[in-house]
Amino acid sequence: MEFLKVFVNVKILLKGGTAEITEKKSRFIATVSPVRSPEEANDMIASLRKQYWDARHNCSAMIIGQRGEFTRCSDDGEPAGTAGRPMLAVLSGADVTNICVVVTRYFGGVLLGTGGLVRAYSRAVQEGLNACTISECIEGFRLRIRTDYNGIGKIQYVLGQKGLPVTDTSYTDMVEIETMLPVQSLHQVKSEITEKTNAKALFVAEEAVRYALDGGMPVVLGDDYFSEQ
Repeated sequence: MEFLKVFVNVKILLKGGTAEITEKKSRFIATVSPVRSPEEANDMIASLRKQYWDARHNCSAMIIGQRGEFTRCSDDGEPAGTAGRPMLAVLSGADVTNICVVVTRYFGGVLLGTGGLVRAYSRAVQEGLNACTISECIEGFRLRIRTDYNGIGKIQYVLGQKGLPVTDTSYTDMVEIETMLPVQSLHQVKSEITEKTNAKALFVAEEAVRYALDGGMPVVLGDDYFSEQ
């Protein structure tokens, strides 16, 4: 895996979500989902159009790519600029990429006006995001450390002080402990572990990974997570 030339904090959607709001009897159902390509986003939109076949509108917005370089939105029959662009603006404001949102509207019989539509679609997307799990994408390393039984507590202490997770531990005649940590933390963590264990700890594996944290535990993202657009 090649790291970004410049380390960039990118937020991604780990788990999608749905939310519903009502505005003057119109129902707005926001469905937010992680996607890796425009084709995957289009499939999601098509699926929701089929699910909500009786709805007046299924407006959409997507941001895709390592730097959010691909964007697209649709008003799906609403007055131009009242749905897709406001929805896209909310996604952009959240700094999230590889994400698609569809807001399904069931018309309630009362016209909202352009300003009312912008506010409703924007609020629906924000509520949808609130129902999701969003995490920062981290360029880092999977680090595996071997030590004797006297050193395990010292290594766990260093990792705990840095807020780094223990992702695996194996016990034989020696102990091997695995963690994941950001690129910029690698040198300092290795130095502190070496010092705490009097250089008795061995760094037996060091693998470049891209990951995100879900409840404090890392979720590894594949090399193809950010496909070329």
